[in-house]
Amino acid sequence: MTRTPDAEQHDVDRADGLGSQNVTFVESIYARYLDDPHAVSADWKHYFDQSFDGQWTSQPSVRRVSHPERERSRYPEIEHPSQTTDGDGFELAVLQERVDQLIRNYRVRGHIIAEIDPLGQPRPRPVELDPGYYGFTPGDDDRRFAITLADREEILPFREILSRLRNTYCRFIGVQFMHIDDLGVRQWLQERMESTQNHVELSRVEQLRILTRLTDAVVFEEFIQKKYLGAKSFSLEGAESLIPLLDLAIEKAGEQDIDEIVMGMAHRGRLNVLANIIGKHPRQIFREFEDRDPELHIGGGDVKYHLGYSGEWTTDAGKTIHISLCFNPSHLEFVNPVALGRMRAKQDRFGDIDRRRGVAILIHGDAAFAGEGVIQESLNLSELPAYTTGGTIHVIVNNQLGFTTGPVQGRSSVYATDVAKMLQIPIFHVNGEDPEAVAQVVRLAMDFRREFARDVVIDMYGYRRHGHNEGDEPSFTQPMLYQAINEKASVRISYRDHLVSLGGVAPEEADEIADERRELLEQELSVARSDDYVPQKNALGGIWSGYTGGPERDAADVETGVAKEKLTSLLETMTRPPDDFHPHKKIVRGLELRLEMAGEKRPLDWSAAEALALASLAAEGVRVRLTGQDTERGTFSQRHAVLHDAQDGHTYVPLQHLVDGQATVEICNSPLSETGVLAFEYGYSLDCPDGLVMWEAQFGDFVNAGQVIVDQFMTSAEDKWNRLSGLVLLLPHGFEGQGPEHSSARLERFLLLAAEDNIQVVNLTTPAQYFHCLRRQVLRKWRKPLIVMTPKSLLRHRDAVSTLEDCAARTFERVIPDDRPKRGENIERVLLCSGKIYYELSAAREKLKRNDVAVIRVEQLYPLPEQELRKSLEEVSDGTKVFWVQEEPRNMGAWWFMHAHFGHNLFERFPFDVVARAPSASPATGSKTSHVMEQNQILDEAFGGS
Repeated sequence: MTRTPDAEQHDVDRADGLGSQNVTFVESIYARYLDDPHAVSADWKHYFDQSFDGQWTSQPSVRRVSHPERERSRYPEIEHPSQTTDGDGFELAVLQERVDQLIRNYRVRGHIIAEIDPLGQPRPRPVELDPGYYGFTPGDDDRRFAITLADREEILPFREILSRLRNTYCRFIGVQFMHIDDLGVRQWLQERMESTQNHVELSRVEQLRILTRLTDAVVFEEFIQKKYLGAKSFSLEGAESLIPLLDLAIEKAGEQDIDEIVMGMAHRGRLNVLANIIGKHPRQIFREFEDRDPELHIGGGDVKYHLGYSGEWTTDAGKTIHISLCFNPSHLEFVNPVALGRMRAKQDRFGDIDRRRGVAILIHGDAAFAGEGVIQESLNLSELPAYTTGGTIHVIVNNQLGFTTGPVQGRSSVYATDVAKMLQIPIFHVNGEDPEAVAQVVRLAMDFRREFARDVVIDMYGYRRHGHNEGDEPSFTQPMLYQAINEKASVRISYRDHLVSLGGVAPEEADEIADERRELLEQELSVARSDDYVPQKNALGGIWSGYTGGPERDAADVETGVAKEKLTSLLETMTRPPDDFHPHKKIVRGLELRLEMAGEKRPLDWSAAEALALASLAAEGVRVRLTGQDTERGTFSQRHAVLHDAQDGHTYVPLQHLVDGQATVEICNSPLSETGVLAFEYGYSLDCPDGLVMWEAQFGDFVNAGQVIVDQFMTSAEDKWNRLSGLVLLLPHGFEGQGPEHSSARLERFLLLAAEDNIQVVNLTTPAQYFHCLRRQVLRKWRKPLIVMTPKSLLRHRDAVSTLEDCAARTFERVIPDDRPKRGENIERVLLCSGKIYYELSAAREKLKRNDVAVIRVEQLYPLPEQELRKSLEEVSDGTKVFWVQEEPRNMGAWWFMHAHFGHNLFERFPFDVVARAPSASPATGSKTSHVMEQNQILDEAFGGS
């Protein structure tokens, strides 16, 4: 096609949406006219021929077309505004600019008037989308203007330009994409949408598939409502298009050679997704409704709409995809980073560094997407190197309502999705009552993710037919909304009627599909109610085969020592960066100290022992992953796992250059986030049972911000869902006079959650203990989360050291006894403690020359090592006073946990009491001087003072 001058000028300016620049534009066209009168459009040729007889040499004066915003006009009823020009050609130039502005505004704001709400509630009518705003009248409908739609430049009548814009951006799909900075990305989206006017042509087979999947969704919900009247199921009714949406997404994933899909969603529609997408047999779901097996769930299990499941999906083309739906408590969106962590672990397991073989699909609620801060944290992870998964498909099931709270009270933004505009990604708003519009959006979303490896958001508008649950009455609070909803037929009916009207489907054919689905569900219900039916157990399998949970007593201990020669070699290797690497001068000194440790000229400090634990595991083929705020260097400048060249800033990670064939070691700084990152690492651990996966808090009290993940996932997942995790939490803990916010990792909270050997809690005193504890976490097949109260001042304490021999010949000790009773010394008092306070007690004992006091360290607080503790007291006389000594206030720390287990009579041999700070609402004082006074009082009381 011959390009017109108008089109060429538009091509120059289309990057920012601006059209001709008035006089400059006219001059450029006139220059072409002088060169070749036939090189310009007929309108311009006529203008130059008639107005200036081909001899125009100076620009005409012109008064711009007045803005019709002043006339408050609306197209098409608008009166023609007054226009004054020196000729028709220049008026054309001015109007061309207006057309360009109109086109840009439809791309930017067309979504505002799109018909995305199936309830047809009123939407704003922005004046800038009104042609009358730019001075156009019905008389301009046949005027032709230059336009670049998709990737083609054309001259089209104004009415067709307007029709294409409205079809593309204002029909049943509204798109927000012009906030994306990258011109290439915007043009890709424009081409894909404008070339088809945002409509997908479906074959009869494809239409019938969508109708079938809608039928699956509708019939399932109707069946549940009929058979279990009033039971909570958190129905999908009003948003059934989610099922064909997921169906189409998975089929598209097969075309893109994706092997794994991890899905996360809350409870709304979960049962429908489990049955119709994931592949859970309806009989299992019905059995859960029947609740006929209570003995299987005493003290454990979860409600049916929180459970996860996994299955195999075979696409029409024969591609097999493994799909996992993550278990999720009622904390709605907190599953999102968990699912992302799982996907990242799967990709790492595949060696999929391009993030091509797996995709996460997250299904959100509109109120939660706007209201939950974890959404922002999850979105922020999407492009970070340590957390990216190559793009996530976000699907909002938009009920236009929370529990009883509407959008006016639930968010300050126009859309529930506005937080996603923080990313350079498109947001598709689509009417869930138009399944073919949904199909178009799914294809666009999957292709966009594939092309740009970025997230994409599908905001599918529907409604919630029932209340928050099936026993709720929604018209109490939304009477008008539910009056409209009650008048709506299901999307299946409307789509069936649409296909029947097109002649693609006969009514009998559609009814037959529904009858088949109902009969299948009846058969499944019959099986579920049979006494012979044995529910499928949620057993460990796949990569989790061989790993165990349950009580610690059933877990075999393992040797965790490493040959001293190997430790020396690893430590030496980590001290020798490449010759062309230039470390900071203080780092050079640190490396020299490490080299002295390797030569046993200096004992190991805490960070050296940690480095040896990670290095030895990596050398043995164990993947190591450690993330957290400032983790690369370490909050207290102790780790320096990632070195920075002092001359050009490039990095070197010694742990990645140990031996040939070693496992991957990732040590990465996280964003300033606790909930999202902790959840991500928890998810990673779910699909990495054979690796050492760790999250470190900058200070231990920062775990407060991740409490949902601790409570609802880490500590309860085995009991609720039979899911294990080996995640390690490193939480700096210790009263150093740094104030209430940087003292306590809230040890008491973890111990309060401790039951059924669900977690491990340790407060260690030596670098070697830390070394063995980390290695034990991976080498034994017993998988439980490990919470480590890590040190601060002990990182550089002269007595908190170990030898290479300690790491080579010894193993982890749950309790470290005192040898005084064995030496026959008369023990008048026993102090039990853990962590940093041991060194202060030891120093005070030496200063006071109190050899009659034994100090026993309880290194593992949970599972409580009763046997080891009992053994450590064998040589102590009955009736000797035993005190639990802690830095924390009496109502915090480990005391109440110990007291709950032992009472005031330890092992029925020893009077048992506590030495601690007074009960307090705050963990610690903000005064350094007061801290020292309190600490001295603890030491004084521990040794019998007042």
